[in-house]
Amino acid sequence: MDLSRQRCRLWKELVLVASLLALGICQASGQIDINPDSLIGVETYRTRLVLENVTSDSQQNGPMFTGRESVLKTGDLHIRGSQLNDTGNYTVRVDAINGTQRATGWLKIQELEIPGISVNATSVVEDIDSVAAICYTNDTNVMWYVNSAPVSSNNRMTISPDTKTLIIQRIERFDSPLQCSIEIIPEIFGRSELIQLTVAYGPYGMTLTSMPNHLSGVVSAEIGTPVEMKCTAYSRPESQYRWFHNGSLLSFSGENISLPSLTWDQMGSYRCVVGNSVTQLTFYQRLQVQVPWRPKPAQKRVFTVSGSYVVVLIVVTVLGGVVFCATLIYILFKHYSTRTNRLI
Repeated sequence: MDLSRQRCRLWKELVLVASLLALGICQASGQIDINPDSLIGVETYRTRLVLENVTSDSQQNGPMFTGRESVLKTGDLHIRGSQLNDTGNYTVRVDAINGTQRATGWLKIQELEIPGISVNATSVVEDIDSVAAICYTNDTNVMWYVNSAPVSSNNRMTISPDTKTLIIQRIERFDSPLQCSIEIIPEIFGRSELIQLTVAYGPYGMTLTSMPNHLSGVVSAEIGTPVEMKCTAYSRPESQYRWFHNGSLLSFSGENISLPSLTWDQMGSYRCVVGNSVTQLTFYQRLQVQVPWRPKPAQKRVFTVSGSYVVVLIVVTVLGGVVFCATLIYILFKHYSTRTNRLI
């Protein structure tokens, strides 16, 4: 289609403007004017031709009415869902008691350009892989959006000098979706499709809980009572769980392990192993199941001595008394003897 080809169209052909003389509701307060006299619109968007110096009007549908046009109370022409064939000259005629006035404006509807977009990979691993996205457009000012937020070059993201390539290093789970856009006219943008990335991550946030509640990794439970253990972690794809009892792999897998009636054979160490087949990461935690610890009752000690030891003890005591007395007599005798010699 040749957009430079002009075609005249009276607004009256779209909507019939009633005259003030006939209905008394339309009035021009001065020289009417279309502002601006040259306007650029964008395909599929709304376009508005502003008419100045008209205070009120009334209209009815004319022969070229398509359902997308309407004249507002201010006299402005409003076109919904503009199309390329709406390009051309638009002339408005206002019939008033003081005469008829005309104004003409040029409208060009510009094609809405939708840029293309591609990425080198859509399935990636968090903190390991990189993604390169390309925006296909002739525009030299491309804007990039990551998770619906505009981005610029930073420590992880690099935008090429021509702005058409975005490289994201060490991709993160929230770096999706990707989109590029161009500004067709001020504040109107052509946006590419959204590219969704599948980012594998985890497992992370692993927790191991139990009922009864464990204390420092020890679950105390009586024989015959129920015991439950639950292992959780977050990852994409979903975490894979394995359970070990005293080093032996159990035959079932899943987040929970339930022991309805605890037996002696079920006592011991339980280990939950959480893995992700894509990220190749694995974590584990342990719990020890055992009967409650109870201190032994204190026992009174009675000191007893056998008969032979009693005899020996008596003999030693007697001999000790004899030795003590003899020593005391000797000391007294020695003391008095020394005193007598001094007196002589």
